[in-house]
Amino acid sequence: MAAPMLRWVFRSQWFGTPGRPGVLPLGLREAHSGAQGLLAMQKARGLFKEFFPETGTKTELPELFDRGTAGSFPQTIYCGFDPTADSLHVGHLLALLGLFHFQRAGHNVIALVGGATARLGDPSGRTKEREALDAERVRNNARALHRGLQALAANHQRLFANGRTWGSFTVLDNSAWYQKRDLVDFLAAVGGHFRMGTLLSRLSVQTRLKSPEGMSLAEFFYQVLQAYDFYYLFQHYGCRVQLGGSDQLGNIVSGYEFIHKVTGEDVFGISVPLITSTTGAKLGKSAGNAVWLNQEKTSPFELYQFFVRQQDDLVERYLKLFTFLPLPEIDHIMQLHVKEPEKRGPQKRLAAEVTKLVHGQEGLDSAKRYRMITEGGVSINHRQVTNPESVLVVGQHILKNGLSLLKIGKKNFYIIKWLQL
Repeated sequence: MAAPMLRWVFRSQWFGTPGRPGVLPLGLREAHSGAQGLLAMQKARGLFKEFFPETGTKTELPELFDRGTAGSFPQTIYCGFDPTADSLHVGHLLALLGLFHFQRAGHNVIALVGGATARLGDPSGRTKEREALDAERVRNNARALHRGLQALAANHQRLFANGRTWGSFTVLDNSAWYQKRDLVDFLAAVGGHFRMGTLLSRLSVQTRLKSPEGMSLAEFFYQVLQAYDFYYLFQHYGCRVQLGGSDQLGNIVSGYEFIHKVTGEDVFGISVPLITSTTGAKLGKSAGNAVWLNQEKTSPFELYQFFVRQQDDLVERYLKLFTFLPLPEIDHIMQLHVKEPEKRGPQKRLAAEVTKLVHGQEGLDSAKRYRMITEGGVSINHRQVTNPESVLVVGQHILKNGLSLLKIGKKNFYIIKWLQL
């Protein structure tokens, strides 16, 4: 028989999520303390960075989420994710957590896959044009992102329930409405509502226009399509809030102006901070430093290690941003850390919470097993094993009598009988 491998097997299953946003049960409406507290709480945690427009967000946006117990109703919030790769990465997590916090408060959220917009390329925060993707690759990436978003939503629903009825989580693809539109008809209906001077004034556009490479028409038109996405979701799903990274503020403003011009209604934008590397680079595929959420690209162990390695001066902020832990519990964790910094308690808790959200309990368990092996916590026949991919050698790890003595940690011993050799 071929030599056995010391390999932990990962299994995953995709789970569906509710479809079109539904209506929040009356009981929850009456029990809900109001999303005005939600906005303030996420601002305090550092998750919600900016609100737009500034003139209305101090009163109008909180009132939108808290209209009194008897007459309150759920709102709809969306965030877009362009399928420029076949997996989400850590840089997308804060926007997803923002959606999840709204969902936990009883509001309906939409994760919008940009199956159409990804072919143009978002110029925001970029110094040069994104590599063009063909239609088939974008479709494959969009399907992969759709599955990934559903899996994350399912883990959230299954493992982080807070005892309340939540709002719905819906995944849509904007190619569903663009593929039905004629280009000339679209420009005639939509293009007249945008002013060139305003579009040219956006910081993302100005930065690219001044660069040596310049800016393509396709990239320039991206903000128009994102604005139309917001309008479409407002018209068909009652969506009044767009969530996005802080580099998306110009695109969000374009959506606000378009909707207000066409309908006379006010909508809102909320930004979340961008997560950067130690050198200040934005985490993502383009920067070459992506930590993927697909376990085939970044294993649960590697994701766990990414957060375990975070420095002390960042870990408290990351516990507030990347977990659902209450602030008093985070304060308690940090107080214990002051007394016993060598145990790296906050880092381990952060890594466990994120890995469980992304890969489920099974993924977290496998990451911890890998970590125990790599840190020397496993031995076979009194020989320490530090490589999870180690080959079990007959005569060394497997004795002539077909037995192996496995030690895990300091006190757990197991005798393994191999049925075939």
